[in-house]
Amino acid sequence: MYFTQLPDHSRPDFDENLHFSRFKKQNIVFNAVSTQAGCDNHIGCLSFKTVLQGEEWYGIDGRNIAVRPGQFLILNDDQPYSCHINKNTPARIISIFFKKEFASAVLRDSTDTIASDHPTNPPIEFFQTLYDLEPTLHQKLHIFINHLNTHGYNSDAVDEYLVFFLHHLIRTHRSELARAASINALKPTTRTEIYKRLNIAKDLLHSSYHEPIDLESLSKASCLSVPQLVRHFHAAFHETPHRYLKALRLRHAAEKLTNTTTPIREITWQCGFDDPSAFCRAFKSTYGTQPEAYRKKHIACQPSTF
Repeated sequence: MYFTQLPDHSRPDFDENLHFSRFKKQNIVFNAVSTQAGCDNHIGCLSFKTVLQGEEWYGIDGRNIAVRPGQFLILNDDQPYSCHINKNTPARIISIFFKKEFASAVLRDSTDTIASDHPTNPPIEFFQTLYDLEPTLHQKLHIFINHLNTHGYNSDAVDEYLVFFLHHLIRTHRSELARAASINALKPTTRTEIYKRLNIAKDLLHSSYHEPIDLESLSKASCLSVPQLVRHFHAAFHETPHRYLKALRLRHAAEKLTNTTTPIREITWQCGFDDPSAFCRAFKSTYGTQPEAYRKKHIACQPSTF
């Protein structure tokens, strides 16, 4: 099924049982623009979430994650969550829900297993964290959305695209497992648990990069001591949390310089820096030029749109 509008859960005539019953029966794609929408409690199937404009917030296991352009989120089968688009800022969302049997068949194919041999293989438990939308996936998503806009919805054609997306998610998961293996712990289960906690810290940095964040708050959120957090974070992501946050803030600043006319002083505050001078020094150290010069050079290089 294909939807170009998000459901309004606040409508008196909205049938939640009917709406949510569809998610177990077929693959579903949402390609919609909304200024304010949300769902307080949903238990869906394996799903892929991204936005092309604005941001959408997800509540998972007591934490809030912001999905913004250039990122995607994976939610596992039967994961309870909430989602909201805040205020009246337009957000264009792409959300793909994979039917359980469809996802299981792709998983079996990805492991070169004949379906009849192991019909009860347990599903992959993806790390429910923010991922970068890599160029290959971004391009394929671009082609997919253009296909839907041009030719409309055809279940066979859409399923072929969804097979590709699922294989990409599986490859991503394998890379994440390799990253988790870099954690210094004796048991694989311990390494996986620590890596999940590190992802909580990483997602907090991404979601709240513009706010004051210190090691103590990251430590508390991830249930790791500060020494554990710093040591394992560096092993997994090759940066300390502080350096990771600084690079993240500068990357957002570079995007704002390229894609907006927001004054540099305002970008300073929006990206979590204390004052414009400190921001300019940090920006030049990373990008080799002052913010104003960077803007003049890159202002014509607008990102691709769908």
